[in-house]
Amino acid sequence: QHAETAPLPSYDEVLVCTPDTEEEEVELLVRRALSPGSQDQKIYCLLGADKLVYKVSKQLESHFLRLVQSSSIPNYRFIIFCNAKAHNSYVITAFDAYKVTFPCCSKTEIQTYLKMHLKVPSGTAPVAQAFEEPYQQNVKFIFSERAGMGK
Repeated sequence: QHAETAPLPSYDEVLVCTPDTEEEEVELLVRRALSPGSQDQKIYCLLGADKLVYKVSKQLESHFLRLVQSSSIPNYRFIIFCNAKAHNSYVITAFDAYKVTFPCCSKTEIQTYLKMHLKVPSGTAPVAQAFEEPYQQNVKFIFSERAGMGK
């Protein structure tokens, strides 16, 4: 659902997948999403799930189906993001029946939403003021080819 005031998912609601993502990490996120008490407006997200190795993908499907069948939560919020071009991904095939098409937002709408939600609120603690950026964002992405350089 599109709502300008809806918050972005927080750190405990998102798992960014890589080929090294372990079964336990995936299971924990699925449990959070489909367990009683998860109805507190959180949106649980698996990002890049197409990168999961086959064994972990199979376990994701197994945990998901087991919890969906045993859960009394009809309106869970669990989103799996995959690269649409990853045709050989088991996750894409396994969850095809759950695929939903979202209405497309314009680039301007997305940028406006992100500027609003990634801005450091006024009156925030001095640590947040370290973001001396034009838009006062409270999130930074740092990429490096070299590991452990004090990021």
